[in-house]
Amino acid sequence: MNSIAIRRRPYLTACLAALTGILFSFSIQAQSLLPGYNPTELSDILMVSVRTGSGSSYYSDSNYVAASTRFQRVYRSPEMGLLNLWELWTDNRNTAIISVRGTLPNPDSWLSNFYSAMIPAKGEIILPGNDTVPYQVADHPQAAVHVGWMISTAYLGKDILPRLDSLYKKGYRNLLITGHSQGGGISYLLTAHLRQWQKQQKIAWDWQIKTYSTAAPKPGNVYFAYDYEAATRGGWAFNVVNAIDWVPEMPITVQTVGDFNQINPFTNAKDIIGKQKFPTNWALRYMYNRLDKPTRRAEKNFEKYLGKIMGKRVSDKLVGLQVPPFVHTINYARVGETIVLRPDEGYHTRFPDNPDKIFVHHFHQPYIYLVNK
Repeated sequence: MNSIAIRRRPYLTACLAALTGILFSFSIQAQSLLPGYNPTELSDILMVSVRTGSGSSYYSDSNYVAASTRFQRVYRSPEMGLLNLWELWTDNRNTAIISVRGTLPNPDSWLSNFYSAMIPAKGEIILPGNDTVPYQVADHPQAAVHVGWMISTAYLGKDILPRLDSLYKKGYRNLLITGHSQGGGISYLLTAHLRQWQKQQKIAWDWQIKTYSTAAPKPGNVYFAYDYEAATRGGWAFNVVNAIDWVPEMPITVQTVGDFNQINPFTNAKDIIGKQKFPTNWALRYMYNRLDKPTRRAEKNFEKYLGKIMGKRVSDKLVGLQVPPFVHTINYARVGETIVLRPDEGYHTRFPDNPDKIFVHHFHQPYIYLVNK
């Protein structure tokens, strides 16, 4: 081999290496999340979710759940707020998972669930230390959301934002968001929060965001649901429910005549009744009040006990916390495109009903079983 060829070899090697790197980078960036429900994708996500902030006994031995071969955990946040926590998992295909932990067997963690009055979907939460966090999770002026989980979202969002900036600089563009149980309720609000950040140019517009909320309770009213479903339409957000899990039916919901859109037959009901002749007007007024007053009374009681009184307990834990005034509604709605997992005979053999174990159909394992089926 002549001396010119020898001198050229390092140069050619360097060029080939650079070209390989460029092509690899391009192939990574070219891979994007696809819309639509994907059981394999969800199965991988559940393998991550079951490990988020949980002790190994939760997913080992008789509760064994295999680890994901695709995603690896790269960050676990400290506990914050009412014992909230999130983890960041990544793969080598330009995809990251934000996984939000669910409720712990701890009274402080349950406070986040029980503090279930609603606040506007746009406003400011002042965290301890006079730390003002603006938030927006819907555009509709009547949209309202669960106050406890909005507080949790405010805490988590502050920690998530710089991590997203770092991921973006590394070439990541695909973002999966998930959470189970309480984490699922928060994942709705977090998804809406991030999509609003895109509109506000706080995060890059080309983040592709897809959400799987599993075993999740209802996060807000119907107007929040309208906004969320419009923003994620086309297969970008799923509400995965075991048909015999009671948690997705929570919080307890009461609809009053005040929860309807502004133009409705109840707006002028009393005036219309008053124009009727006696005794028709008296009979109609009596029936209307008998139907209307109990729902309004229930709404006030829920706001009193699960809003004002529960809020005092939360404020004892988070000294200095301030939230917007409550919206006078407890008309919670199911949110997102629902994937219903229906138990079969094999499921009931493995996870039999047991009135002493109220979460038997709620934990990760029954969901993983049904998704894999």
